[in-house]
Amino acid sequence: MTNQKVNTRYSPEARDIYFTVPNLISALRIISIPFISVLISKHEMIAALALIAISSASDGLDGIIARAFNQVSKIGQILDPIADRLLIFCSILALGVADIIPWWMLIVVGLRDLIMAILVLILAQHDYGPLPVHFVGKAGTAMLMIAIVALIFADIWSNSATDTLHLCGLATGTWGVGLYWLAGYIYIRQGIQLLKNDKD
Repeated sequence: MTNQKVNTRYSPEARDIYFTVPNLISALRIISIPFISVLISKHEMIAALALIAISSASDGLDGIIARAFNQVSKIGQILDPIADRLLIFCSILALGVADIIPWWMLIVVGLRDLIMAILVLILAQHDYGPLPVHFVGKAGTAMLMIAIVALIFADIWSNSATDTLHLCGLATGTWGVGLYWLAGYIYIRQGIQLLKNDKD
């Protein structure tokens, strides 16, 4: 299997274009992440939730626009997951700074993302594009985002109900971290297989 065939399989419509509306939306999502993180770390949760909601809505919008107007690009396929990873990592970092979650969660998530970044760089050296997103990865990302939002909501009010919500958020985040790592294992296996195919 050649590099070209693999890239076609993984991103059949991707083109070498840069200045597109979906790429602009992805770039704006990335730019918004530091503002979200600062708001969370300062316990300004309502404003943080508003920005997260806008970012989440734009995440679906850029994909719809890209497919509808034939603006799927290779750089877009990289920017979109980068925005997701940065939002999760920076939000967890901010929650740790705000003393809302234990620091081990940040370390575990950060280590997984570091390994994935190294894998992407290695595959790029062999002319491979982004790996196909696995359902387990989507599920892990979704659970982590649900946990982040739940923990933010729990921090807005302080009562027995929000204490329970906080515990549910931590539990959901723990499961999300588990799925996050399971997806990482799947991606590593896929990457190793591609590198083996490259040698054949």
